[in-house]
Amino acid sequence: MPLQRSNTADKFIVDRRKRHRNSDVARAVRKTRDRLSQQAGNPDFDRELLKLYARAMTSGAVVIPLLVLVIAAAGRLAGVGNEIGLWALFTLTCYTTVVFMARRIERTEASELNSLQTRREFLVGHFLCGLGWAWFVWLGCGACEVDQFQVIKAVVLLFAMAGTALMASSLSGALLATFAFPVALYAYAATRSWMPVEVIMAGLLVLSLPFFAYIASHLNRFSLLLLSFRSEKDALIAEVETAKSMSDEARRRAEDANLAKSRFLASMSHELRTPLNAILGFSEVMANEVLGPMSNPTYRDYAHDVHDSGQHLLDLINEILDLSRIEAGRYQLNEEPVMLLNIVEDCCHIMELKARNKDIRVVQDFEQTLPRLFADERAVRQIALNLLSNAIKFTATGGEIRVRVGWTAGGGQYISIKDNGPGIPEDEIPIVLSAFGQGSIAIKSAEQGTGLGLPIVQGLLAMHGGEFELHSKLREGTEAIAIFPLSRVMEELPALPTAAVAVRRR
Repeated sequence: MPLQRSNTADKFIVDRRKRHRNSDVARAVRKTRDRLSQQAGNPDFDRELLKLYARAMTSGAVVIPLLVLVIAAAGRLAGVGNEIGLWALFTLTCYTTVVFMARRIERTEASELNSLQTRREFLVGHFLCGLGWAWFVWLGCGACEVDQFQVIKAVVLLFAMAGTALMASSLSGALLATFAFPVALYAYAATRSWMPVEVIMAGLLVLSLPFFAYIASHLNRFSLLLLSFRSEKDALIAEVETAKSMSDEARRRAEDANLAKSRFLASMSHELRTPLNAILGFSEVMANEVLGPMSNPTYRDYAHDVHDSGQHLLDLINEILDLSRIEAGRYQLNEEPVMLLNIVEDCCHIMELKARNKDIRVVQDFEQTLPRLFADERAVRQIALNLLSNAIKFTATGGEIRVRVGWTAGGGQYISIKDNGPGIPEDEIPIVLSAFGQGSIAIKSAEQGTGLGLPIVQGLLAMHGGEFELHSKLREGTEAIAIFPLSRVMEELPALPTAAVAVRRR
């Protein structure tokens, strides 16, 4: 038999089984996530790339100057002469200028940068640094005792190109602006001398320059991709924050509407019950002919109908108010030790006359050794009466209702009321468990009710920490089970010793 449970009094207020409570937030997150995963980069990040380049140049400001100083010191030791010192001074001045420009750009806000002009200034600085490396290529060393001096210059250029490719990758064209002229000059010098080693090194430099340029372009695209991801992440956070604020506003309005509803019901409770009590009282007096007989018996029947309708309306108002208090968390439990068995037995006696009128047999199957339950007696009584009333209402004439009270497998206590009525289709059980919900077969085969009995039962059980289960099979019947947890069961304490036993113990 299908088992259905519900943890809320009305599933149309908040459906806790929904995966996304706010569809707008889910759509915004999904849309931005898809755009983030499919987009391959955005070229409109010139200012951010310049900031990345400036940060890289300032953080690695000592790498190339240190290489220049090491070369100058080694050249002096090798006997190159004063010319290498002038070269080092010129190259260091160029790199220092570029570093100061990068530090200025790093301190400037990105929105205030003129990307085109700044890029041109940096490329001019790198070209001046390239002139320094061209000077280094053109240096001669007639008095040096170092063999393969041109090979050493080629190795130094390779190191300088590698460092520049890594540090200046965020500035496209910086590597070519720096080393295109020095490499061409080295190739020209190698072709003039036509030494095999120098030609090989010139070819290596010519091939290395586009290779390092390719590496730098890939690093540049990687930086673009990272910037694009960061931008998309910021957009995602902004959209989520916007959706969250909209959700908070909607929640606040819903809370205000719920508060207004509670206030309305609280104020209308007195306004509706007062005239209803008068209608019930006067109609009962007229129906019973307390002040004298009625000449027309139809009037007496009308008085009975007015009394029954008023009583139905009063029951409906009481159930709506109870459900509203449960939903708002204002239903106060007056908890005390109660005997679940006695309460259910009293409820069976109360509903016995109604069951006899429909020739329905109520079978009681109780365990007699149940301890007390710490609960609200009025709430437990209302749970039992609602379940019994539903069972009698939707059971056909001549049917049977079995009422059981006993232990649960977890040590708690339960109330089970099973009928052999028409049953409930599986797809209609969530409707039955919702406020004002009724199954189609039940409406056709029995008297109509308010549809608030089961939601009230669920709410009262939830306040006691219990659960409500509904087993049903079409054309076989329905079983409603109200479960109270182990924490509500009170342990029986041993009896205190009598005076005689205490004297014997002494």
